[in-house]
Order: sequence, then structure tokens, then C-alpha cells
Amino acid sequence: MNDLNGKVAIVTGSSRGIGEAIARRLAIAGAKVIVSARTVEVRDEKLPGTVHSVVEAIRERGGEATAIAANLQKKEDREHLIAETIAIYGAVDVLVNNGAILVPGGTIDFSERYYDRMMEILVKAPFHLAQLSLPGMIERGVGGSILNISSRAAIHPKIDRQHGDGPVYGMAKAAVERFTTGLAAEMYEHNVSVNALSPELVVATPGQMYGRQYTQEMLDAAEPVEVIAEAAHLLTTGDPDVVTGGIRYSQEVIDEAGVVPIDIGMTAPIPN
Repeated sequence: MNDLNGKVAIVTGSSRGIGEAIARRLAIAGAKVIVSARTVEVRDEKLPGTVHSVVEAIRERGGEATAIAANLQKKEDREHLIAETIAIYGAVDVLVNNGAILVPGGTIDFSERYYDRMMEILVKAPFHLAQLSLPGMIERGVGGSILNISSRAAIHPKIDRQHGDGPVYGMAKAAVERFTTGLAAEMYEHNVSVNALSPELVVATPGQMYGRQYTQEMLDAAEPVEVIAEAAHLLTTGDPDVVTGGIRYSQEVIDEAGVVPIDIGMTAPIPN
């Protein structure tokens, strides 16, 4: 249960949804978790959760967590996130790049403003945060882990089928996956694992459900958030000699490990 004991983990986009679930799971594993996102107060009841509420939930169950607000679109916020984490905990051992934005739409009418925003958050931010985190991982000589949360949108769509999220989001996630494999090869000698992880199915998070009409049938078929959280835990704690360079899917990771996702609803205390 304590395979991340003493390690410091940053999870971006962790005020709700997949990011929150991963932050909770890594805390259960003993990590000191930096909960990071833009959301410091609830402005829409359809999008509950803040960095502070997630930290409070982790601490209530005996885990260790600290909130650091950051807008991933801003270079200075990304630099502050890493610098403040090191100032508080002395290191970054695990970086989970989960923060994201999805603006659907076709190519012809897609605005430059939203294109630039998506590329900054989805592509440049993970690259920049890796640049800021890796020197410390390498210098300490004890390895580390980077996990980039991706999406099935990165898979090339069939020509005769509509692709709901549009080409820009898929292009960005495909770029992240190619960055993942390239960085894994580069970091292999330094004992730093780098993987990409996607949900096997749609995860019915508040962000996914916002503005969409989900039927009960769709909700019943959705992937429980615990599945991707457990897969994230497995990839960030696996042997870097073996578990690296993967473009992985959550249920596949779970099945391969032969484990059952644990309860991240905080029904039991997080071990110290």
C-alpha cells in the first residue's frame, strides 16, 4: 500500500474528475501530493470541486497533500508550480500531466485563439513541466516517473466516421503520445519512466458531462474513475526498466497486473 511512501507527486488538473482520482490514489500509496489546477473556488455547481476540497479530502483520511493553483496556459504558473513544490517538499518524483482543455469543432471554422490555447495546455505544458522536473530527478539519481494522460482521440479515425472531438484535440493528444515515447527513450538511462495513459471508455466526470446529455445507459457503460486511477498508480510505481515508453489503456493495465481497483472514495484511512 505504501509503494510511494515519501515520494512527491504533482497531479495537474486535479480539482475534479480523473485528476482528482489519481491524486487520491497516489496519496493512498503514500505520496505527498501536489494538487494543482486553476479552480480555487466553485463557480458553477455543475463543476464541483477545487484544489482545496481535494486536499481537504486527502488530509481527512490521513494523507499528505498541498494545493498549488496554476493555469497551465501561463509559463510563469508552470514555473511557479515546480519551484513551489520543490520549496515545500524538496523534490518532484512523479509528474502526472493530466490538465487539459477540449474545444470541439471542425478545422475550417476553428479559431486561432482556441487552437493556440489548446496547444499551450495540451502539448506545451506537459513538455515544459517535464523540462522543469527532469533535472532534479536525474541529479538525485533515484529515478522518477512521468505520466501523460492521453485519449483515444489520438487514434487515427476511420474516414467514413465522424470524430466527435474534432481534429485539433486528436492532433494534440497524438503529439503527446509521440513525445512520451521519445522522452522515454531519452530518459531510460536515468531510470525515469515515461508513459501515456488513456481511459478505455468514456469516464463520466463532471467535465465530460458538462453540457452533454448523458442517458442512464451511457452512464452505466462508462468507465469507473477508479480504473484509470489504479492504472495510473501501477504505471507510476512500476520498474522503470520495464514499465516505460508505453501508450497504454486503463483496463489493459489493470488486467495485465491482475489487480482490482481499490476504493478511492476515502472510506478507509490513507496509511502514513
